[in-house]
Amino acid sequence: MTRPNSVNPLQYQGFRNLWLAQSISDFGDGLTGLALLIMVNQLTGSTAALATMAIMLAIPQVTLGLVAGVYVDRFDRKKIMLISDLMRALLVLGFVFVDSVEHLWILYGLAFLQSAVGTFFGPARGAVIAQILPKEALLAANSITQTSRIIAGLLGASTAGVLIGSFKVYWPAFAIDAATFIFSFLLVVLVQVPRLEHSENAQSHSVFGSLWEGVRVIGRSRILLGTLTGAGVMMLGLGAVNILFIPLLTNDLKVPTTLFGLVQAAQTAGMILAGGLVAMLATRLRPTYMVSVGLMGMGLMVGLIAVVGQLWHVLVLLFFIGLLGAPVQAGIGTLVQTSVDDHSRGRVGAALGAVIGSANLVSMAFAGVLAGLIGVREVFVVAGVIAVIAGIAAFWVFSGRTAHAVVGGNA
Repeated sequence: MTRPNSVNPLQYQGFRNLWLAQSISDFGDGLTGLALLIMVNQLTGSTAALATMAIMLAIPQVTLGLVAGVYVDRFDRKKIMLISDLMRALLVLGFVFVDSVEHLWILYGLAFLQSAVGTFFGPARGAVIAQILPKEALLAANSITQTSRIIAGLLGASTAGVLIGSFKVYWPAFAIDAATFIFSFLLVVLVQVPRLEHSENAQSHSVFGSLWEGVRVIGRSRILLGTLTGAGVMMLGLGAVNILFIPLLTNDLKVPTTLFGLVQAAQTAGMILAGGLVAMLATRLRPTYMVSVGLMGMGLMVGLIAVVGQLWHVLVLLFFIGLLGAPVQAGIGTLVQTSVDDHSRGRVGAALGAVIGSANLVSMAFAGVLAGLIGVREVFVVAGVIAVIAGIAAFWVFSGRTAHAVVGGNA
């Protein structure tokens, strides 16, 4: 029997199943994500209602993510993924029964619960991938996953637009999304995950005791400190961009809404190209350099958005932001997977999600206020500077003598 090429993750059946499961689920997420926004907008016509939906989806990552990581490190990760898929399939079907503004609270509640259950799946999946793949294949695996996530999400959103625009109903999008979770469940069932032994002492720790141990694991690793610092500071700046980009296009550049798809396509094209390049060159790339240099490059591109005068300027800059952003995300995921032992990956992965989510919420909350004080374009300069600082900070932390140590502790 031919031994799989250790650098190509798709030659490992376990990863192929997880990758297909995630891709199918990402397609469903794209369907539901756009369908929910269109539904809320149609029922209320309120931007505040849309913001509330975004907050309901973001809060679980920030509040429950760390606790979810504790359970991912304590219990069977495969079972956690399976239960998560089944629960989300049922919750998504609940969206079908919301048909009036009086039932909007149900929509918010179901969205919150679905996001809360999802906080368990992500860290579990990341930890399992690190268990079933050799270390040298992880960067390529994360890059492939990132690329397929972008494509699947875009296809899902496009399908939702066609379904809702053609038939004026929402339930098919939610029904298809529920089916994607069932398909994901069936694929995860096939994955063979090595058994992870937990010490009796670790199991006797309280949830918060295990959580504190996870914090100590991060504190002992310069790579983890650099990764979380870079990711958190990056989102502190770039979260504002997500809020202010539409006002820049519509108010300053007078770009018609019919061309917004072209704007998104430019960044998506950059991310897809970068994902393919990283997957092919994985053995020649250092994740620490990818993260720090990528952050500095993204900061420069974001800052330059402040001086754009035409649409094509925006398209070029967004293409390069995507080209730099995909390696940053793949590098961050790889560093988290390779810098700790099996018993701590769930908590560290969840901590990363919580840091990014918290920074994103803070940034979005202050974006409008800051734009009112100094101007929309000026906020892009501030965001770019913050991203550059994130890259410099990450590079400085990564450069420590102990940066490549693998640390951890029992869950």
